[in-house]
Amino acid sequence: MRRLAKEEKTYGTGKRKTAVARVWLSPGTGNILVNGLPMPQFLPVLSLQERVREPLETVQLVGRVDIVAKTRGGGIRGQADAIRHGIAKALVEYDGGLHGALRQAGFLTRDPRVKERKKYGRKRARRGFQFSKR
Repeated sequence: MRRLAKEEKTYGTGKRKTAVARVWLSPGTGNILVNGLPMPQFLPVLSLQERVREPLETVQLVGRVDIVAKTRGGGIRGQADAIRHGIAKALVEYDGGLHGALRQAGFLTRDPRVKERKKYGRKRARRGFQFSKR
């Protein structure tokens, strides 16, 4: 694995539903800032914090890189998944040898599921209006 210079940063963009995260990765002590806040403050749910750290755990880089992420759009869960996707892409930029492990774990695949649009003549995307026989 190559070592980053002191000031060198790598970048990755992650997406999930309508959430977009821009992620910068640099060598450090494991600090994760999201929109200027420490991750536990921005993502108070422990399961979401673990989800964000999964790519780092997969390649054994927890506590060795600092992450700064800016995210917008969507909800808290979509933003967490967008950050995770961005971290994985930044890690591949950091070291191309990590691509196989991250691809196999599924972190580099953008989740294509999005909300289906409402259709005309229907109440929602698929739900029709209630039918009354009498």
